[in-house]
Amino acid sequence: MIHFLALAGVVAISFSAIFVRLAGVSPDTAAFFRCAYAIPPLVVVWLAFRRKDTRSAKERRLAYAAGLFLAVDFAFWHRAIGDIGAGLGTVLGNVQVVFVGFAAWALFRERPTKLAFLLVPVVFTGVVLMSGLGGDAAFGKNPGAGVIFGILTSLMYTGFLLLLRASNRKLVPPAGPLLDATIGAAIGTLGVGLVFDSEFSLVPSWPEHGWLVALAITAQVIGWLLISWALPRLPALETSVLLLVQPMSTVLWAYLIFSERLAPVQWAGVVLVLGGVATLASKGSVRGAERGGRRSRGAADEVRPLPAG
Repeated sequence: MIHFLALAGVVAISFSAIFVRLAGVSPDTAAFFRCAYAIPPLVVVWLAFRRKDTRSAKERRLAYAAGLFLAVDFAFWHRAIGDIGAGLGTVLGNVQVVFVGFAAWALFRERPTKLAFLLVPVVFTGVVLMSGLGGDAAFGKNPGAGVIFGILTSLMYTGFLLLLRASNRKLVPPAGPLLDATIGAAIGTLGVGLVFDSEFSLVPSWPEHGWLVALAITAQVIGWLLISWALPRLPALETSVLLLVQPMSTVLWAYLIFSERLAPVQWAGVVLVLGGVATLASKGSVRGAERGGRRSRGAADEVRPLPAG
């Protein structure tokens, strides 16, 4: 049952970039409303479990702060989708698996494994290839900028994961932390949109906002609730396989719906990135400290990799 719920959640969020493209609104308009429309149903779910939400005020503030990172993540990611497409933009978002390990090194002095050092150049070679190397056959209106936005997306998503994990060390039902993070993201995306997006609009329109409601319900609510509950209960190897399902599904939907046809060099980049990401997710990217002759869990082990979207 856990496997089914995890897979359902991953498939649900694999449509995130598709709904963003179908909505056709500005990047920050999509980011704000995917959060705003998700808040009411998340409140309903949270009310059903509120007695089990034993987090402190400090932990709730951390969840709101995580939402601010998520807001900037959405701003960069939605721009990547516009520049390099829904499929490649989603693949790039999953590079966060690499950054989580190295963030643990910088913040917690947990040295990455030898495998991590070997795979990082492989992953980033794949990222460069996904830009199309300036070739005319490369998909995307501006694939070079799309790759840059995609990397920035992964960096912000890393901050989101670290703060969200710190906000829920008691492992309360995920509706509470997700609600707080979504409220923080709504506030953040509103600020980003008003300052940086000249096309940002708070006026609903049809059918654009129909797609944004679908995005909020499928990804921000259903998908994330299922993923937040199920993936931490699965072995690392199975989590790494599910990490591949989301970006590859998005690449398939983007091909079927938008005819996003990647150049051969971009396909090579996808293979290198996802292969490296899956290996790091299954094997771990840092060595925990040795305590009493046993390997302790590291920060990057605690922050289990989650699909971007």
